[in-house]
Amino acid sequence: MTLAMLASAIPARAQNSALPGFADLVDQVGDAVVNITTSSVVAGRAGGPQPQVPEGSPLEDFFNDFLDRQGPDNAPRRSQALGSGFVISEDGYIVTNNHVIEGADEINIEFRNGRELVAELIGTDPNTDIALLRVESDTPLAYVPFGVAQEHRVGDWVMVMGNPLGQGFSVSVGVISAFGRSLSGAYDDFIQTDAAINQGNSGGPLFNLEGEVIGVNTAILSPTGGSIGIGFAMSSDVVVNVVEQLQEFGETRRGWLGVRIQDVTADMAEAIGLDEARGAMVTDVPTGPALDGGIEVGDVILSFDGTEIQDTRGLVRMVGDSTVGETVRVLVFRDGETETLRVTLGRRETAEGAAGSVVEESVEEGATEDILGMSLAPLTDELRERLNATNVTTGLVIEAIDPASDAAEMGLQIGDIITEVTQTPVGSAEAFRAQINAAEEAGQKSILLLIRRDGTPRFMALGIEDELAPSVSE
Repeated sequence: MTLAMLASAIPARAQNSALPGFADLVDQVGDAVVNITTSSVVAGRAGGPQPQVPEGSPLEDFFNDFLDRQGPDNAPRRSQALGSGFVISEDGYIVTNNHVIEGADEINIEFRNGRELVAELIGTDPNTDIALLRVESDTPLAYVPFGVAQEHRVGDWVMVMGNPLGQGFSVSVGVISAFGRSLSGAYDDFIQTDAAINQGNSGGPLFNLEGEVIGVNTAILSPTGGSIGIGFAMSSDVVVNVVEQLQEFGETRRGWLGVRIQDVTADMAEAIGLDEARGAMVTDVPTGPALDGGIEVGDVILSFDGTEIQDTRGLVRMVGDSTVGETVRVLVFRDGETETLRVTLGRRETAEGAAGSVVEESVEEGATEDILGMSLAPLTDELRERLNATNVTTGLVIEAIDPASDAAEMGLQIGDIITEVTQTPVGSAEAFRAQINAAEEAGQKSILLLIRRDGTPRFMALGIEDELAPSVSE
């Protein structure tokens, strides 16, 4: 009773005063939002099911005539797809998702007033799922500007416009649910929102209350295929740089450092003497800019071009946004000290798929020995071939592992090749034990291992508190 009385005592105007109206915003930006229809040729249904009609049946001639009119079962046919987009300049540049126009041989743009134009594809970036189109218009087009996504907060109002399920121009509103979501790409920086996003909204804008685009609607999380309030828009902080490159070059030109990296765990930080788990640890340095700049395996990259690095994802984004050919300062942690290196960046797109140099040396066979719950054997030519390690010169192969050991708990597996212990190459059990002894004397509780699994290098920290290193007889 008391709650009801309190509620009724609050004026209706006061209850609604915090809720913004969106009608003026729709009028402000609506003419710049477009529907996109694409057309492409796809292969027919080769080998599809055929009607079964008994021979001599009165329906036999009917079905034969029907199939003749349909054409061969594997004949190519045209397919259409729907999506959304938005105009970013009065001379006709339009942004949408790459998956909206991928494979299309015809792209049609429909404006809010019903006007239709054919679009030309300027360029695409599958890594961020962004595409840039352009239409020719006799008159300047209404357009919308980009905003800065990182200036917003979780809980801020946003508005989605587009063509959901082919229903035509539609508006939905909600709030920013989260920032920095990652789905599957190295450059992902998605804004999560509860504003309704459905199939057909892909490529459309996510607006702030000032009418600026702070995201490009890209994906939804849904068990049903429809909106359940978990939608994702690629942040404008990523999109702006991609669009500028597509406009200038018709393609992306991302910076390339030339390293393989992994996140630093607390155990790894303790093992190398780093004050906290931060930065990106280098696991491999193939031929390229990083090698030329002096970066080494085991370095932890703490800052890039003056900006601190918290994890690998941040470094990948930062390098990708950098200018090809630019020389940047890279601060690394090495052997307990920091060092500043200068690296001239290459171009990611031309470097992808390039293989590093292969160096092969023979290693004498040795007996298997047990260390820290692992049975280890020196790397031989036969093991090198079998384990996809032709470019690994020396190391110890895990041939068996105690399932109750810390090694097994930390994720080490049979077939892993331990190439370094505490950032020192090892090719024998004696060398491994020497590094354990040195770590124990230094008061360390764990050691850092560099392993290779299926050709991929990775650092792992392994506890040594329970290990009693046996003496080696002369």
